[in-house]
Amino acid sequence: MSPAGDSVAGPPDDTLAGLFGRLARELADVVLVDSPKGTEYRRGARIFAAVDGGAAEVRLHPEVAEAATRTSHTTLSRRGPGWVCFEPPSVDTFALDRAGAWFLSAWRAAER
Repeated sequence: MSPAGDSVAGPPDDTLAGLFGRLARELADVVLVDSPKGTEYRRGARIFAAVDGGAAEVRLHPEVAEAATRTSHTTLSRRGPGWVCFEPPSVDTFALDRAGAWFLSAWRAAER
């Protein structure tokens, strides 16, 4: 485990992993946990996001998760209720905006 404030270089910001890494460094109380399956992001004891290759998963409020699944390249995650998986075929500014908003929403929800 490493605190989000580490100055370790990571993936470029134009990837989902790079975006999540940058946001995690900017937020309080985020701990990154690396595993063979990718990186999980925790706030306290709660996992609120994960990224593995070109797929990002976030834990959203149920009504937000339901709406999110109606957007392209987004499905329910196998992680459980409220989790969605976003796997765009290419990462453009629109994909980064959507993933960033969901990451921040998941981070806020993990405080509760």
